[in-house]
Amino acid sequence: MTRARNILAEYREDFARINEELEAFLHSRVSLVEDMGNHALLGEGKRLRPLLFLMSCRLLDFWRGDLYRISTIFEYIHAASLLHDDVIDNSQVRRKKPTANYLWGNHAAVLEGDFLYSKAMTLAVETHSLEFLRVLTDATVQMAEGQVLELAHQNDWGLSADKYMEIIKGKTAVLISAASSSAGIIAGAQESAIHSLGVFGLNVGMAFQLIDDILDYVSTEEVFGKPVGKDLKEGKITLPLIYTLDGLEREERMRFKEVFSSCDPGKEALTEVISLVRKGGAIEKVRKEAGLYLGRAAHSLEDFPHGRAREHLLELNQYLIDRDF
Repeated sequence: MTRARNILAEYREDFARINEELEAFLHSRVSLVEDMGNHALLGEGKRLRPLLFLMSCRLLDFWRGDLYRISTIFEYIHAASLLHDDVIDNSQVRRKKPTANYLWGNHAAVLEGDFLYSKAMTLAVETHSLEFLRVLTDATVQMAEGQVLELAHQNDWGLSADKYMEIIKGKTAVLISAASSSAGIIAGAQESAIHSLGVFGLNVGMAFQLIDDILDYVSTEEVFGKPVGKDLKEGKITLPLIYTLDGLEREERMRFKEVFSSCDPGKEALTEVISLVRKGGAIEKVRKEAGLYLGRAAHSLEDFPHGRAREHLLELNQYLIDRDF
């Protein structure tokens, strides 16, 4: 875990520049919009999406002065989706601090999400690239579909692993894929390179979400930044639970379904399910699944030149599976 944090520390300068650009473009004539934007954007976010965009540009040996500004597009979209997520889930804590909807209410939080998304599109237009815009809009359409699909399967204790993978591809992986492939578009790279970067990002995104799913069961609120078992309490059936349920008798599955279909399943039921997930081998199985996605991500970089930029992307790959936050 220390090594994972050290990898991120190597990109301190990138994170500082990304944050500068985020703050610089967050201006609004409405002070509340800026207040909520600062709260949502300028905290403890990992900046994975803008960082992957920048690292993909370096892999292509491409650099120009506005890349930090362009990279923030992916963080604006990500932050907008989190604001909307927190409203849907009625969340009160994210990244170890109160959510925007908790502080300012659902209406304001939804509108702030719309504002941040619009900021992202404004920046995207400045690139004068229709292909870049197409990739972004395709990604956001799939993100919305993924979120709706997740909502449709809330408390669905019969959810299959395949359907769950479809959900996380939409809600998480497609934006990370867009961040990677967009570097190729901005750099004017060949179609094959753009495709490979998109495949890389998609697999990274799948692995990233699977590790998040694991951490929801095994981490702590102090480290993870949100309550452990949060997904379970909200009726989100994730892969560790799906694999755990596969090993239970039908009667036991139905008992849990009944308990968790109520408004408040209670601490005892939460603790019981979390314990089952931790002890039943599901965590190791999901971690192995995440490792397979990371292997595919690494394979997609094979046609790129060996060098520091590729090494850094592969190190970031490893960070995703080693992290505890």
